[in-house]
Amino acid sequence: MVTLNGKKIVIAGSQKIDEMSDLIRKQGGIPVVRPLQGLTYADEATVDEDLRRLIATGADWLVFTTGIGFAYFRERAEALGLLADFTTLLRGARVASRGYRTFAFLKNLGVQPEIIADDGSLRSVASKLEQIDLNGKRVWIQLHGQSHSELADFVRKRGVAELTLSLPYHYQPPEPEVLAEAVREIRAGEVDAVCFTTRAQIAYLFDYVKELGAKEEIIRQFDENVLAVAVGKVTATGLEEEGVRRVIVPDVERAGGMLVEIARYFDKHNVSG
Repeated sequence: MVTLNGKKIVIAGSQKIDEMSDLIRKQGGIPVVRPLQGLTYADEATVDEDLRRLIATGADWLVFTTGIGFAYFRERAEALGLLADFTTLLRGARVASRGYRTFAFLKNLGVQPEIIADDGSLRSVASKLEQIDLNGKRVWIQLHGQSHSELADFVRKRGVAELTLSLPYHYQPPEPEVLAEAVREIRAGEVDAVCFTTRAQIAYLFDYVKELGAKEEIIRQFDENVLAVAVGKVTATGLEEEGVRRVIVPDVERAGGMLVEIARYFDKHNVSG
């Protein structure tokens, strides 16, 4: 059986850290928790207002960009006693979905999205929406951790009658000391792999090493000594755009899939613990 055999695996995400740490330990690895991105949920009152307005006015198209965002809206709908109304709204509108978790949450409510991103990217959602006549339509988009959205800019130019944007959570920069320690460990080759789950984590890391003048050193470490592991193709693209050439991506875009691919890589290349 292929295992992680004493490998030190950096967890760069801020969600489900305990769960991922347990998975690493079960495979014989050593979890190194270094969250390279924080996440803060929006004020409940703001989300509740967005939700009530959406249920009251409806929309022609609903676009959900993350499972985290969808789950938070569903949670608030249930807390407000509006889950039935929210579900009815979803089933009556045309829905676009990005990401496997978003699709799974929608499916659990009996909702089949009309548009599903082929590669889990917002670019894919935009490409498919380009085939739809949005002129005069009302479109509601759940934003993806930050207020600026290229997808929203794209939709805005399509002649929509109304565009509503809702931001249920915000990405936050990592703690400076955590970021500094993660970079030190990568530069020193003290860890064996870094698991990235969002492009934001990559952006924070590389913004920091660029300030240090250490970008090329970090890229060399990822290409030669420390595995850069992406949860999916979209996150992998973020690493590749920074110049990292060796990027490990699982077929199944989940934490467990990343760990399986790491173990397989080390086993295939006969890298001992």
